[in-house]
Amino acid sequence: MPQLPEEVSKAWDDRNGPIILVTVDEAGLPNAIYAGAVSKFADDTLVVADNYFDKSRRNILRGRKGSILFITKDNQSFQIKGRLEYHRSGAIYEDMKKWNPPEHPGHAAVSLLVEEVYQGAKKLL
Repeated sequence: MPQLPEEVSKAWDDRNGPIILVTVDEAGLPNAIYAGAVSKFADDTLVVADNYFDKSRRNILRGRKGSILFITKDNQSFQIKGRLEYHRSGAIYEDMKKWNPPEHPGHAAVSLLVEEVYQGAKKLL
């Protein structure tokens, strides 16, 4: 399975503000949301806590792909695309419960499995 290039992994640790999670519905229409409760589970897996999803949850449960967009403190943008999975139990869910702020419900953990990586318009993977 593809992994985040080292430079992107370092950029993830230097991100500024929330990420943007993009999902796609059954008609192919995108839905984009800001998400602040995020983490890197492994070099091939990023995780977003489902605290208040609605359309995003429906899109993910339909088995769609998605993307995560983030910007670093020095204004470099990165986009990671891949398959989205919804976890209500298991290792990814339990890990999310450790870092998700306690004032948020943490209904589930959404993992994005890395397939493509971009820095701006430049394809890195």
